[in-house]
Amino acid sequence: MKKIVYSLIALALLGLLAFVVVTQPRGRDTEIFATLAGDSAKGQLVYTAAGCGSCHMAPEAAGEAQLVLSGGQKFPSAFGTFLAPNISPDPVNGIGGWTLPQFATVIMDGISPENEHYYPAMPYTAYGKMDPQDVADLKAYMDTLPPSNVASLPHEIGFPFNIRRILGGWKLLFQSRDFVLQGDLTPQVARGRYIAEAMSHCGECHTPRNVIGGLKTAQWLAGAANPSGQGKIPGIAPGILAWNDEDIFTYLTTGFTPEFDSVGGHMAHVVENMSKLPESDVRAVVAYLKAVPPLVQ
Repeated sequence: MKKIVYSLIALALLGLLAFVVVTQPRGRDTEIFATLAGDSAKGQLVYTAAGCGSCHMAPEAAGEAQLVLSGGQKFPSAFGTFLAPNISPDPVNGIGGWTLPQFATVIMDGISPENEHYYPAMPYTAYGKMDPQDVADLKAYMDTLPPSNVASLPHEIGFPFNIRRILGGWKLLFQSRDFVLQGDLTPQVARGRYIAEAMSHCGECHTPRNVIGGLKTAQWLAGAANPSGQGKIPGIAPGILAWNDEDIFTYLTTGFTPEFDSVGGHMAHVVENMSKLPESDVRAVVAYLKAVPPLVQ
């Protein structure tokens, strides 16, 4: 009997050790960021394409107040409700005390300066594909924004999802630094891929997820259930979306559909951001959407 007990204890300890090893935070080498200088003017374009303000401004913020990234917006999901944190330059309640390498580790790998996993409600699985210089430029621009001393609110997450350590296993399964669309791409499509898959993280909303929240990349941009549980986010891959190039461009820059409907919900922020990008970048996104493998709804 003692041998059985000792064996069970040994197996439990081995299992615990394996859990600790598998789930430990693993960030990329940030040495390159120590040599980069950010350009805030260029960073404004990255900030706009990435939609940082859309999620991190205060609820119902309007006008110049949208630049105050005090957080507080709620994002319901099947795992609980996530609350956007304060990412203003405030050194106490925001991210003003972060170095560029720390900032890069946060947005590209989802690991906090305290070496804890962030929830993928922040799309670091997409931002992880960003160019290091763009990350440096983004940090430089965000440092120019107004600080806010509003404290971040805790997520409304129950057991077992409130155990952040388990996210290490989730990342091993679903965090990839590879683009979904592969192949010999034209420069325009490659630029569109970079904007759509990395900065603007279109797939995070428009691609279905499995039961533990991983993106089903085989159904890339096929549409997905709304995380709030209400309605569905439409598919935008060829074969599902029948719009032509001009239809898509008009929608992304004005919010009007070919059926004379208008954009609503959180997509309104996406359109607002897209309308501020250079026309060539929006055209590149259109070209990318046309290059994605067609799907049947």
